[in-house]
Amino acid sequence: MKVRFAPSPTGWLHVGNARPALANWLEARKRGGTFVLRLDDTDTGRSKPEFAQGIEEDLRWLGLNWDDFFRQSDRLDRYSAAAETLKAKGLLYPCLESEEELNFKREQRRKQGRAPIYDRAALKMTSDQLSRAIANGKTPYWRFKLSGRTIGWQDGVLGDRHVKLPSLSDPVLVRADGSFLYTFTSVVDDLETGITHVIRGEDHVTNTGIQIDILEALSGRPNRIHFAHMPLLTDAEGGPLSKRLGSVSLRQFRRDGIEPEALTGYLVTLGTGKEVVAAPPAALVADWDITRISHSPARFDTRQLLAVNRRHLHGLDFAAVRERLPDGADEAFWLAVRGNLDLLAEARDWFEVARGHITVPEQPEEAPLLRAALDALPPEPWDAGTWPAWTAAVGAATGRKGKALFLPLRRALTGEEHGPDLKTFLPLIGRERVAARLRAGG
Repeated sequence: MKVRFAPSPTGWLHVGNARPALANWLEARKRGGTFVLRLDDTDTGRSKPEFAQGIEEDLRWLGLNWDDFFRQSDRLDRYSAAAETLKAKGLLYPCLESEEELNFKREQRRKQGRAPIYDRAALKMTSDQLSRAIANGKTPYWRFKLSGRTIGWQDGVLGDRHVKLPSLSDPVLVRADGSFLYTFTSVVDDLETGITHVIRGEDHVTNTGIQIDILEALSGRPNRIHFAHMPLLTDAEGGPLSKRLGSVSLRQFRRDGIEPEALTGYLVTLGTGKEVVAAPPAALVADWDITRISHSPARFDTRQLLAVNRRHLHGLDFAAVRERLPDGADEAFWLAVRGNLDLLAEARDWFEVARGHITVPEQPEEAPLLRAALDALPPEPWDAGTWPAWTAAVGAATGRKGKALFLPLRRALTGEEHGPDLKTFLPLIGRERVAARLRAGG
């Protein structure tokens, strides 16, 4: 088995990219295959080095490595050679129509009740007509002549699939400026690098029919590549997953503090009905089965991802997060706060509450309670028994109990109404800070 993940470095990776990337990697690792990272960067106008670097960074963050790597921009000579092969077979033909002319033709066909596909008028052009047009400053672009049959395959996810080529326009493979389109370069690469399985989104199903036709024209033999198309992700409401604002980009999730194990565990189970377990890709290989993926679109819900992230954080031991905690944070701090975190970045805020200086909300109406708490403040050392013993003494002195007792104290000590269990968190703040905050709060 040899698979490839082939993103275009024209933007940041998003979860819609990450899902097939993960599926390809897991399939290769499960079956002892090769995972290739290929950058489809022939669109020189939109491809950027920072996006190419970002793709590699994001994949490594997810826990994905690759066995081979190349850029399409390094293989332009191979695409030129393949184009000449198709021209020699009479399957790649020059066209001169402008976009305006093509739009007019499409509209005319619609009015006539016909499919708005290309009419192959360029095939009637003689070599003399082409030469004169070129001499007059026109530059042709090149279309592939589809075979006119129905292409069928057994899809690894969707089952039996067919694409009727007569209902499609002959695709442009080479632009007028000589640059090559993805439809073509991808086939050349898959053929020449020995790709055995192509796993990608369902939006490529029609494209697959076209590419099989091109592949067989180039190779001169029946298609030997297996295809699997994963249904696209939708948002939580079932609508198209918007990528415009970058809200589902891997880079944004990294910045927000989502753990990669939470994201990989969530993506792998989407559309399978299986329970989500946060885990690195290597731990997901044994249970991976691409045939479990539903034929229906799966909903990507950021709230569900956050819930997975929360559960994952709550179970992490200190060693797993030590390097990413603030300087000075120890195991006692981590165990005190981890159960209250949605994102690891929030630990920094709680470290400031425990070890730094915070603005204490004024509670003038609670001044008697806070003075009583200050008077009853026990000497150090403190442990998990200090909070219940202290609050019991304050309650006895003031007649307060329940929320009326605990909430004003929590506000005074942490500046928040919710947070870590004060049995374990109070000793981290220390007597000096507690006393100062009680004075400031009243």
